[in-house]
Amino acid sequence: MQENNPLHGKTLKVILETLVGFYGFDTLGELIQIRCFNVDPSINSSLKFLRKTDWARKKVEDLYIRTLPKLND
Repeated sequence: MQENNPLHGKTLKVILETLVGFYGFDTLGELIQIRCFNVDPSINSSLKFLRKTDWARKKVEDLYIRTLPKLND
């Protein structure tokens, strides 16, 4: 049963683009302290890192879930 999962059907790229669009890389780097958000950030370099690093991907997914109510305002 995936219909109650807010991540269902969302690619990591869509999640990351949504967060960057909402927060920008500066704020995202403050909220999640990972190098790919703070040093020469880009969507592609961040995706490459997040796809290989489960703990960082989890932090991004958790932030996305916490941000969803703000996106719908």
